[in-house]
Amino acid sequence: MLKLTKGQFGARHALFKRAHEAMMKSLMYAYIDRRTRKRDFRRLWIVRINAAARAYGLTYGKLISGLRRAGVEVNRKMLAEMAVKDQNTFAKLVEMAKAAL
Repeated sequence: MLKLTKGQFGARHALFKRAHEAMMKSLMYAYIDRRTRKRDFRRLWIVRINAAARAYGLTYGKLISGLRRAGVEVNRKMLAEMAVKDQNTFAKLVEMAKAAL
């Protein structure tokens, strides 16, 4: 128990009861934040896609709707990656979405 809380501040690493409380809380936060990380990344991808889409005169919602109507199945992670690193391909996808709208 005390090995797991090594590095904690104050009594949280020295006294068994406080160390147990600190360990239980840190394990709870680790569990919760593994799920929160997924939400945070999805939010980041959406922000990047929206910023890139607005440069081409579309909003995020219209881009996603147009891609869906055009039958293009690209996930948000890949779209965000294209928006940042491969603008030419992203521009082609935007044109496909505009044509489908």
